[in-house]
Amino acid sequence: MPVDPQLRALDIEIPTQPEVLVKLSLLMADEDIDLQAVSSLVETDMALAAAVLKAVNSSLYGLRGRVQTVHQALTYLGMREVAAITFEMGLRAAFPPAAELEPVWSRAAKRGLLMGRMGQMLGVDPWASHSAGLFEECGKAVLYRHAPGHYPAMLRAAGSDKELVQLEHTAFGVSHDALGAALCESWGLAPAAVASVRYHVQVQHELQMPEAMQRRGVGAISLVAWTLMNKPEALDETVMEIAPQAQLDETLMLRAARRVEEQLQQAESRGR
Repeated sequence: MPVDPQLRALDIEIPTQPEVLVKLSLLMADEDIDLQAVSSLVETDMALAAAVLKAVNSSLYGLRGRVQTVHQALTYLGMREVAAITFEMGLRAAFPPAAELEPVWSRAAKRGLLMGRMGQMLGVDPWASHSAGLFEECGKAVLYRHAPGHYPAMLRAAGSDKELVQLEHTAFGVSHDALGAALCESWGLAPAAVASVRYHVQVQHELQMPEAMQRRGVGAISLVAWTLMNKPEALDETVMEIAPQAQLDETLMLRAARRVEEQLQQAESRGR
């Protein structure tokens, strides 16, 4: 999906993809993914490997026993989830540490996991689903880095992402959803992930996918994950509304959402 070319005229820097993630993307594109090659690649960057292991051992995954190597993490969690955690840590490292962004990164980790597992259950590209969840709010980090003195107040003032988008347009002429899609595209994410990030605020607000959104499965999963995290009481209604728009089975989607939510609750209870 092409990103609005007007973004290139704005004085807002989109960070480049770290070299280790470029190499990881190439490995993940292979039909026969080399477990040892992925493990060795991540471990060449000591800071990144340490961050990955810290994330793997968090309550989000609730593993029994402490994982001490990247190879162990790959064995316990599988290639996709460890690769996604590596992307998450690489994305975080592309921006300066900031307390205001911690909630963004925390939500990204949970949403990515929810979406990747739902995608796997529903036969919707789990790698694109997981990465879309990780990158959904990354445009906020782009704007924070661009205007660290001004943007935190906007984050606090907005009661919803819809309100935040309006504030961003007024202040910068662009919003975090468009910037997030631009970053996804420049980092080589799948078109379905780019589209999901670009339209996620609109879909959350309207429960309706725009005509321009051609690859809809990931976007539908994104909305369901957001609902699980923010309005769980509306899950049934949301699934019944969005699943047909993506040509997904409502019953299977609802079952997948509840199963993944249960998995995360169990992991968090084990991790305490």
